[in-house]
Amino acid sequence: MPDPVAGKGQVIVAAKACSINYPDVLIIEDKYQFKPQRPFAPGGEIAGVVESVGEGVTDWVPGDRVVATVGNGGLVEKIAVDAARLFRLPEGRSFEEGSALLLTYATTIHALLDRGHLAEGQTLLVLGAAGGVGLAAVELGKAFGARVIAAVSSEEKAEACRKAGADGTIVYGRAPFDKDQSKALAEMFKAALGPNGADVIYDPVGGDYAEPALRSIAWEGRYLVVGFPAGIPRLPLNLTLLKSCDVCGVFWGAFAARDPKANQDHVERLFRLWKEGAINPLVTEVFAFEDGGKAIAKMAARGAIGKLVVRIGD
Repeated sequence: MPDPVAGKGQVIVAAKACSINYPDVLIIEDKYQFKPQRPFAPGGEIAGVVESVGEGVTDWVPGDRVVATVGNGGLVEKIAVDAARLFRLPEGRSFEEGSALLLTYATTIHALLDRGHLAEGQTLLVLGAAGGVGLAAVELGKAFGARVIAAVSSEEKAEACRKAGADGTIVYGRAPFDKDQSKALAEMFKAALGPNGADVIYDPVGGDYAEPALRSIAWEGRYLVVGFPAGIPRLPLNLTLLKSCDVCGVFWGAFAARDPKANQDHVERLFRLWKEGAINPLVTEVFAFEDGGKAIAKMAARGAIGKLVVRIGD
């Protein structure tokens, strides 16, 4: 492919690392909210170095180390990015670390604060807690003063959540569940959460895990709908009446586009938390550029703990 050229308001970034997230799998399978024109490169968030700037760009110069979310197209050596989408990669942080921060943590801080109104002293239940957004929810929940219960599918994943600060863990079985299994999972959630239930439920999993989790919600709790790798659930709405609870959608990409100032404030807060050590993106595996497809395949198999990153350049 020819090298990209920076348009007005754009910069050319020489990509050094690109993290892999579950939306990459969904985009490839034509199951995401948007469908890029073929052919395209997967990869929704990158870290790299500014190579050149286009007309009207004054905040960036060649050589600046940056991170950005790009939706797709990140698994490339060079990419044109709108300057407004860039954030400065802090000194002392690697490109691999930088590429693993924005999408998962920015999604999660928006979910917990803007949609879930999580407050200090409340209880947060995190499903799929060992994935990228799941571990972000564990860390941010603790940073905001919540009691965090992490639900995962293996003891190895539970240990990763405990290391991230979770107050308790639940190891559930693999869906699909029959009626009795669903009821048993709901009781497992309730036992771990205690008599008051979960004030906020963070669900990036969906499928048969959703209804049992909803049954464990607190009075006037908030159920955050983040993603559906286990399938799109159908929730019995009588449960929302009985608990007087809210089911809240979380679409961070649309939020960031509609309110860029609020998103920027969130990202700046994330950088402060990162500097303080309250959050720390967990990169568990780094793939060579030519093995990027293996990273996507591992994500599709839901075998990842933390973040998978593809190293593109030195």
